[in-house]
Amino acid sequence: MEKYVLLAMFTQVLLTFTVMIVMGRRRFAAARNKTISMQDFATMQLDKAGDEVHIAGRNFINQFEIPVLFFVACVTGLQLNAAGYVFVALAWGFVISRIIHSIIHLGSNSVKPRYYSFLLGCILVLTMWVLLIMRVFAL
Repeated sequence: MEKYVLLAMFTQVLLTFTVMIVMGRRRFAAARNKTISMQDFATMQLDKAGDEVHIAGRNFINQFEIPVLFFVACVTGLQLNAAGYVFVALAWGFVISRIIHSIIHLGSNSVKPRYYSFLLGCILVLTMWVLLIMRVFAL
């Protein structure tokens, strides 16, 4: 089971790097189009950059919020040898929800489906933590 948890974690890392690349491409495209200047990057004053740039930046930052709880849950589950089938399914469910969330956020940015994919990911991580506590304390 451990290798499937590790693979889910790696997939989340790949998502983070993918979003970083999208963010960078959008920022440099804005600079190329003279929407912002390269000097704006010195202070990160990207107010004039446009919604696409801001959305990509926000999505990148978001990869370091709830996913932190996911990574800690995974490492804890691996360390305590508590990563069974359900834990692995929850981990992959979380990663898939994050991929869907990013696709929506960086694409159509439709708020309702984006919110539901975000909420699902939060519920899955919380469930991972509850499962860990139940296994550790034999509840």
